[in-house]
Order: sequence, then structure tokens, then C-alpha cells
Amino acid sequence: MRNAPYGFDLHGAAVIVIVLGVVAVVVGHRRLTRTATVPIPWTRREIGFFAGACALALVATAWPLADLGAHWSLTALVVQRLVLALAVAPLLLLGLPYDVIQWLTRPRLVDAVLTRLERPPAAIAVVTVVLVGSMVPAAVAAAASSLALRALLDLVTVAAGLVLWIPVVGRVPGIHRPKPVVRFGYLVAQAVAPAFLSVIYIFSAHPLYPTFSHSKEAVGMRPLVDQQIAGFVSKLSMLFVLLGVGAVVLARASRTEEEEADEPLVWADVERELERAARREARHGSGVHEPSGPAPRSDSDPPE
Repeated sequence: MRNAPYGFDLHGAAVIVIVLGVVAVVVGHRRLTRTATVPIPWTRREIGFFAGACALALVATAWPLADLGAHWSLTALVVQRLVLALAVAPLLLLGLPYDVIQWLTRPRLVDAVLTRLERPPAAIAVVTVVLVGSMVPAAVAAAASSLALRALLDLVTVAAGLVLWIPVVGRVPGIHRPKPVVRFGYLVAQAVAPAFLSVIYIFSAHPLYPTFSHSKEAVGMRPLVDQQIAGFVSKLSMLFVLLGVGAVVLARASRTEEEEADEPLVWADVERELERAARREARHGSGVHEPSGPAPRSDSDPPE
């Protein structure tokens, strides 16, 4: 534990990782653009989203929020995880260059995992297990004494956020995006299931996290009060953000028959489905069956 709650720490490792990530994306996009028959532009809007994701990632993983969440306050830890899952993850999906997304999701293993996680029940289960599992007292106590484990949990939280948002945002070739009403129901379920731990925080009669036994020194709240505030922050944030996005999805949906029509295929979806078909044919020839995913439909064209 630190000697002082607000002792400054540059968090050079977090800064370096974020900077290297930005460099990798920029260099990767330029190389893919040079080798592409029809280059896919990285629009100003996407660059803005990507910059926002990087800025929020730095806020979540650097001083003072990261230090408070590691050693002093459950509320700070909850805020950190919410920023990573509810803000950084969707901004990355919206802001990464589309050719980089294509390249990252093309490997067989990645595509197979995403094909299974696009189903709402699977996505809800994975997000719930990951977010709740990373917040159990044993995991929090272990992370408090290990910088490497904290970094790993941060990455896992962002990954869980990507799983949460892919069925809503799209932008992944060959991944089915449900109709607006289904997306709304999915977001309602995601707002309720992973946040059930917040109910335990609110109604528990005793502090559950010895790691934050000195919270009063940092945030002026006794551990039990800090825990209850963390519960309210978690529950209300999940509800307001996810239900708010769900309401926008419904509001933008057409009220005509077109609302029920399948979204059109784009070339990236067709190309990804052809790759899957080639893999299935190759596996069938070797006597191994690979289940096919649902017919692809996506709004994966890069936004203008």
C-alpha cells in the first residue's frame, strides 16, 4: 500500500503501452492502405473516437484513479472498470481503422470465438463472468499487490467491454447485428446481469474488501459506506448508459417495414463468409466438421 493516497505516480508503464498501441494502429493502417487494392480511409470521426478511447484509457489506468482503485477505494475501482468497459471499449470499436479491424479479426481462432460470442446469451454470460469474477475480493486483493495482474485485469475488462458492444456497434466483418428491438432487449439484459454484484455491495452489513480498509483516509468514507456508494455507482451507471444507448437504438430505427428487413451485406462480410466457407471445406475434406455461424449481416462500412 502506498504511504499516501494521492502520492503522485507517473504510471510510465501504462503510458508506454497506450503510446505503443497508438503507434501500432497508425503504422498498421498505413501499411494496409499501401497494400490494399481499394484503400479504406480512416475518417476524422473515427480518429476522434480513437483519440477519446486512448485519453479515457489513460485516465483509467494512471494517477490518481488507478492508485485509488488499487489500494484505497472500492468506488474508485468500480469507476475505473466502468470507464474501461462502457467508454473505452465502444470508442475503440467506433474509432479503430476498419482495415485494422478486418486484419485483427481475420485469424481463424479469433473469427471462431467472435462468431460464438455474437450470440446475445453467450455475450451476456461472458461479460457477467468476467466483470463479476474480476471484482471478487480475492481477485482485488491479489491485484493490489501485483502491477502485472492489475494490468491484465484492465485488459480483460476492455475485452469484456468489446464483447458487450460488438452486437450493438457492429463494425466486425461477418458478425451478425440483431434488429433494433433485439439489441434493446440485449442491452437491458447486459444492464441487469453483470451489475447484480452491486446489490450485494449495497445491502451487505459488513465491508467485503479488506484491501480498502483505509478508505476513510483517501475518500473520507468508512469502508462500508464506500462499498455502498460503489454499489450505487455500478448499478446506476450500467442502467443509465446501456438503457440510454438502447433507447437511442430504438429511436433511430425505422418504423416502417424496413425496420424488420435484414441489413444489407457489404463486401467485407462477403469476403469473411467466403473465408469461412473455405475453412469449412478444408476441414470437411480432413473429416473434421466446423459448425457454420449465422448468415452474416453487418453495418460494418466505416462511418462517413
